[in-house]
Amino acid sequence: MISPSLHPAPIRAAFEPRSRWAIGLTPRTIVLLCIGFLGLIPGFWDPLLAYSMLAWDFLVLVFAALDGLRLPAARDLTATRTWSNAPALDSETEIELTIENRGKLIVDCRLVDDLPTALVAHPETHRLAAFPRVPASLRYRVQPQERGDWTTGWVYLRYRSGLGLAERWAKSPLTQQVRVYPALRTGEEQQIFLARSRQIDLQLRQARLRGLGRDFESLREYREGDDLRDICWTATARRGGLITRQYQTERSQAVWIVLDCGRLMRTRVAIPQPAKGLPGLKGAGYGPYNDPAQSMGTLTPVETHRESRTAELPQPHSKLDYACTTAVALAQLALFSGDRVGLLAYGQSIQQRLLPGRGAAHLRQLIESLALVRAETGEADHLRATATLNHLQPRRSLILWVTDLAETAMRPEVIDGATQLLRRHVLLFVAMAQPEVESIAQARPKTVDQMFRAAAAQEMAARREVLLARLHEHGALTLDLNPEALTSSVLNQYLTVKERAMV
Repeated sequence: MISPSLHPAPIRAAFEPRSRWAIGLTPRTIVLLCIGFLGLIPGFWDPLLAYSMLAWDFLVLVFAALDGLRLPAARDLTATRTWSNAPALDSETEIELTIENRGKLIVDCRLVDDLPTALVAHPETHRLAAFPRVPASLRYRVQPQERGDWTTGWVYLRYRSGLGLAERWAKSPLTQQVRVYPALRTGEEQQIFLARSRQIDLQLRQARLRGLGRDFESLREYREGDDLRDICWTATARRGGLITRQYQTERSQAVWIVLDCGRLMRTRVAIPQPAKGLPGLKGAGYGPYNDPAQSMGTLTPVETHRESRTAELPQPHSKLDYACTTAVALAQLALFSGDRVGLLAYGQSIQQRLLPGRGAAHLRQLIESLALVRAETGEADHLRATATLNHLQPRRSLILWVTDLAETAMRPEVIDGATQLLRRHVLLFVAMAQPEVESIAQARPKTVDQMFRAAAAQEMAARREVLLARLHEHGALTLDLNPEALTSSVLNQYLTVKERAMV
C-alpha cells in the first residue's frame, strides 16, 4: 500500500457566486408558470377570466423571489475535499466532499466536482441536504487512468430550499495538484515472493559461498591456480609469503531499473479479462529463453469489487504503465532482500535518475519518480542511457532493462546498448510483446488478407526471437513477455539471480 504521507492534502474553501446574478428559477417554478396558461381556456368565453393567468403567474414569481431571498448567501457555504487514499492505477480512490452551511435554512445541494479526465471521464452530479451548522458529507469513487501530476478544478454548486422555487449558483476554488502513482501489488500478491526471498537469504547465510562474489571474507596462503589479482601485497610483505584474499557472495548488491520511455512504450494494451473458471492462465508470456521450471508461475490477478453505477471496463494502460508497476514491485522486493535499488528512465534525454539506495524514504522517492515518467513521441536514445549507466555504476550490478524492439531492417540500437552493459553487469533484458500481434500470428487465416497479416506477424515474431537469441548468447537473461505477465516473471527471475549468486 502507498504510505498515507503520499495522500493529497485536504483542501477547504468558501463558495462564491458564479456570476453577478447567480440566481434562477427551478423547473418546478417553470411548471407552475405553465399551469397559469390554463387560465386562457375560460378566457375564450369571458375575457376578464384571462387575467387569472397573470394573477397566478404573478403570485408564483413573488413566492419564487421570496424563496430566493431566503436562501443563504454563497459565502455562508464552505466546501472541503478529502482523499481517503493516494490515487494509483488499477485501484479505486474514495473522495469525500463536505458542505458546511452557516445559514439558517436547510438547503438541497447539487454538486459537480470538476476533476481531470485522468481521474474520471465524466463528472457526475451528486445530491445532499445541508442542515444549518451541521456538516453534510458525501463520498464517491474514481479510478485513475493516467499517471503523473494533475490539477483538480472547482466544485460547482446549485442549491435551493425545501420549497424549491428558486436556486442559487455558486462555485468553490478547490484547485490542487494531485499525483497519480503506478499500480501497486497488494500484500497478498507480494507475500509469496517475500517468503521465497527470506528462504534464499537463509540459505546464503548458511552456505557462506566463497569465491563467487567480491565481498571480502578472509585471508589465506596463496595456492596454485588462485587469481593473481586477489593477492594482498601488504599482508604478503608482513608475513614473507604470498597471501591471497577470499571473497564471499555479496549480501547487498546494486539493482538498477532501466525504463525505456520512447515511442514504442506508448502502445496501449487492453487489460485481459480472465475466463470464468480458469482465471489468469492465458498469456503467461514465456519467451524463447524463459525457463518456466525456474519460475514460480504467473500469479492470478486479484479481482477487486468495484461499486459503480455503470459497468464500464477500465481503459487500457500503456506498456510504460506496466513497466512502472513492475519497477515498484521489484523495488519493494529488492529492498526487502537487502539490496540497493536505483532508477534510470530515459527517452531522447534522461527523464528520471535515482542513485541506488535503501530504506522507506528511498522507496518513496522512487515511487514519486515513477509517477512522473512520461512516454515520448520520438525514439529513445539507448546509447546515451548505456553511457550514463556505466558512468553511474562502475561496479558490477544487476540491471533490469524494460523496453521493446523496433521493427526495422537494421539491428536495433537497444541491442547494441545492452551488449555494452554485459561487459560489466548482469543484465535482465525484458522485451514487452504485443498480445494482438501474437494472436494474429497464431490465428489460422481464412482469407488472403488474413494470410498476409499472419505472415507479417510471424516474421516480426521470428525477428524478435533471433535478436533475443543473439543477446542471450552474449550472456544476457532475456524475457519476451506480454505486459500482464511482466511483474510476476521479473520477480521470479530476480529471485533466481539471487539464489544462484550471479551478481
